[in-house]
Amino acid sequence: MVALVVLVLIAMVGAVGLVVRPGPVDGWLDALGGEPANSPGTVATTPEPTPTPVLLAAEAAGAAPDPAAVREALDPLVNASALGSSVHVSVLDVASDTVLYERAPGTMTTPASTTKVLTAATVLAARGAAYRLETRVVAGSEPGEVVIIGGGDASLAVEEDDKDLFPGAARLDDLAAQVKKALGGTKPTRVLVDTSLFTGPETATGWSADDITPGGQVARIQSLMTNAGRVEPVHNEFGGDPRFTDPSLSAGKLFAKMIGAPQTTVSKSTALNPAPSASAAGSTGTWTPGAELGKVESPPLVQIVDWMLQQSDNVLAEALGRQVALAAGKEASFAGTAEAMSDKLRELGLPADEAELFDASGLSNRNGISPTLLVRTLALAAGDSQPALGNIFNGLPVAGWSGTLVTRFATPSGNETAQGIVRAKTGSLTGVNSLAGVLVTREQRVLAFAIMAKGGPDAIAARAALDEVAARLVACGC
Repeated sequence: MVALVVLVLIAMVGAVGLVVRPGPVDGWLDALGGEPANSPGTVATTPEPTPTPVLLAAEAAGAAPDPAAVREALDPLVNASALGSSVHVSVLDVASDTVLYERAPGTMTTPASTTKVLTAATVLAARGAAYRLETRVVAGSEPGEVVIIGGGDASLAVEEDDKDLFPGAARLDDLAAQVKKALGGTKPTRVLVDTSLFTGPETATGWSADDITPGGQVARIQSLMTNAGRVEPVHNEFGGDPRFTDPSLSAGKLFAKMIGAPQTTVSKSTALNPAPSASAAGSTGTWTPGAELGKVESPPLVQIVDWMLQQSDNVLAEALGRQVALAAGKEASFAGTAEAMSDKLRELGLPADEAELFDASGLSNRNGISPTLLVRTLALAAGDSQPALGNIFNGLPVAGWSGTLVTRFATPSGNETAQGIVRAKTGSLTGVNSLAGVLVTREQRVLAFAIMAKGGPDAIAARAALDEVAARLVACGC
């Protein structure tokens, strides 16, 4: 029998030391037995510098739902006018691999941020949970000239005060301290910024200029930036966070200030080939171009995936997508990422032809993904054949508790019964509302689901209608 992700929490072992977070998730099984997991709307107030726990695989329990009963329960909700004129749905009982409900499940539709489910799956499969991203500084061609090399770590913080945005992230001030020490008596004269790791256009087809500024939904995708390109290290669930127009140069200027180099000297260039020496000054006191002056490493990739899913951070998603391309030996561009993600999905045995991708974040209105692909990806992650993919569930927001679902499943009041029980990725663009994730029914069956709606006249009403479908699945005896 296929082993399933059920609601038992354990701490991850190995390189990443984890702790179990408090909240409704701890009471999932109690909720299934009729006891409230926690008061609706309870929110963890102190972010931890470690990922959330993984879910232990366990055998399926309870009676399998009857597809006819599920159809009778869901049809009126899926037909709700609040969802709009186009609604595509897939619901799967993971243990038996039985489709319980479907509405045009193979049709590719605009996924919005549910795209990030595919990004998380492919990067975890390509790189593994423990992989870390490096930001390095090497000596330039002339004494005092330094080159900061972007390694694709979009979570890089500026200083310790930034810790509330991405707890435990690598920091620019730590890198600057290393470089100052390595330079010794050599005065820093110039900072060059190497962003050559990423190639091609810095914005995707289907993005609006307003998404960068003043909207702040994303930044130009470059291999060096701080706080995912944000001007200030804050995350706003609504309204966006202003981003630098050129994140790499802005990071370079901050770094120049930290090491005492003139900010007016900061420009883009490409680093020389690395020299064998670990110091800019050799034993003779001569300058060694290409010598490493400092390096910082990101937290394990699983933590960055966690942040990306919890906050629905578009920049982190694009940076992670490029890691899929790099792992496959492809160019780290939007096109290379789309190709590599499709190849990885196919390699995992998933219906990759049911996705057309223009970015890894879902911000592009040109993306198309089928509900079947999302559900099959979630079901694969919930099984035991691809252990790395199970880390997706670390970061998926929990209904009424965390991330982009923290205020969801509140109205209508019946939706509250699913708080703490549904883990799902949200997706919202103008006229588009989607929800894809996993839940456990009152019979303790794990279901994977995807609901993708277009044309709803009111986004708030559409989201409540999506929640109602998931909540009905939780409560359904079926």
